[in-house]
Amino acid sequence: MATVEQHVRIEPGSSADLDKVMTVMDHAFDRRFGEAWTRSQLGGIMPMAGVSLILAREPDSGGAIGFSLFRTVVDESELLLIAVEPSHHRRGIGGMLLHDFLHRARNDGVTRVHLEVRDGNSAVALYRKAGFAPVGRRRNYYHGSDGRRFDAVTLAYQL
Repeated sequence: MATVEQHVRIEPGSSADLDKVMTVMDHAFDRRFGEAWTRSQLGGIMPMAGVSLILAREPDSGGAIGFSLFRTVVDESELLLIAVEPSHHRRGIGGMLLHDFLHRARNDGVTRVHLEVRDGNSAVALYRKAGFAPVGRRRNYYHGSDGRRFDAVTLAYQL
């Protein structure tokens, strides 16, 4: 039997996909950590130069089940967001989106990629496995819904 990740379509998205992205983000990010972006933040960054939205789509319905958002400036690219619907976790879709990000970065002549992630987020293992290494920390970067603050770890990878 084929696994989901073998048939998931990875393709560029646009501002027209913001509703789909917000649905995935609302499901994928736990509000208590303050990691999710608002619709206004997404809408504001989408038209900026170098910003790309990539969607992971279900093979049958074509519905969005994940996405990545990144920005490339000259020879650096930052992975701003990556998320997968919780019902599709542990099926390799996050890895597919990360691999796609790295592939696009290499094709664009990028020499360094980086990202920030909440310290303790399980995605850190995925990034480390892909070759990212810690290069910094932002204390109290994320603001949780209950007022708690969480550190962000900055990870980078030389391509």
